[in-house]
Amino acid sequence: MVLRSAVGHDRQVPTSPPELSSIATALSELTRRVGAIAEDASTAHQDDLASELFAVERSLTAAGRRMDRLAAGARRVR
Repeated sequence: MVLRSAVGHDRQVPTSPPELSSIATALSELTRRVGAIAEDASTAHQDDLASELFAVERSLTAAGRRMDRLAAGARRVR
């Protein structure tokens, strides 16, 4: 499978289902870690930091869902 970048780059990036799945797993772990730090910041009454970290966690969650869909689609194409 080949994905084209949506950022204006015209080079093609070869991808494989295992590679996409690995990235999805890494995103999931990163999301968990950021969420834990956000919880700690909230507990420590660092509200501004906690708020920003929870926003990052939400963005990572959305990115992880998109990556999961890409990985599942790549497995079906092969």
